[in-house]
Amino acid sequence: MSQNETIIRANRDSTVVMSGFDKIDTFQSKSTLDPDKAALYAAILPGLGQMYNRQYWKLPILYGGAMVIGHFIKYNNDFYNAFRNAYIAETDGNEDTVNPFDQFSEQALQLNAERFKRNRDFMIIMGVVYYLVQIVDAHVSAHLIEFNINDDLALQPTYYPREKYFAQNVGMSLVFKLNK
Repeated sequence: MSQNETIIRANRDSTVVMSGFDKIDTFQSKSTLDPDKAALYAAILPGLGQMYNRQYWKLPILYGGAMVIGHFIKYNNDFYNAFRNAYIAETDGNEDTVNPFDQFSEQALQLNAERFKRNRDFMIIMGVVYYLVQIVDAHVSAHLIEFNINDDLALQPTYYPREKYFAQNVGMSLVFKLNK
C-alpha cells in the first residue's frame, strides 16, 4: 500500500482502499436518536416521543388537538345520551317519565340520537388516528433529525419560452441542479 492510499472501513467485514484522495467528506454529526425508541415512547405516552426528539414545541399542538377531539367526543356523547333517554321516555308508555325534548317527535328523537352516536363514533376513530399519527411523527422526526439541508441541495425551477411567433406550444421544464 502506498502513501496516497487510504483505508476506509465500511463495516466489520469489509474495507475499502481509496487512493488519490487528500480529503474525504464525511458526515458532520450522526444522530444519537433511535427512531424505534421514539415511536415506543410516543406509544406509551403521547408526546413522550416528541420530548425524546427534543421537539418540545410540538407538545402544545399535540395536547391541544387531543383536547379538541376529547371535547367533541364528550359533547356528542352527552347529546346522544340525552336524546336516547328522551326517546326511551317517549316510547316506554310510562306517564311518570318525562321527555325533556317535547318539541321533537319520536322519529326526530331517534334520528338525533343516531346522528350524535355516529358523530361520537367518528370522533373516537379520529382520536385513534391522531394517536397513531403522533407515533409516526415521533418515528419520522427521529430519522430526519440527522438530515442536513444546506446550499448543496437546491431546487431551481427554470422557464424556457419558445420563439414568440414560431412556437406552436409553450414549454416548461424543471431542472434539478445539485451544487457541489
